[in-house]
Amino acid sequence: MGINSESDIEANLQIGPTDQGMVRLFIEADRIEIPMDFDPEEAEEIAEEIRAAAQAARLVKG
Repeated sequence: MGINSESDIEANLQIGPTDQGMVRLFIEADRIEIPMDFDPEEAEEIAEEIRAAAQAARLVKG
């Protein structure tokens, strides 16, 4: 499965700080839980990548 493959899987995404000073992306889908912790700098890099992808997606739809 790649980035352009569609799927019927539904997932819940939660994002927040941990008590250890990390940023956690918590993904839950069909009885599977995936916690992913990032230091704040990594989280900011991920946020920049999400913004860039959103901007690119707007150009595709445009």
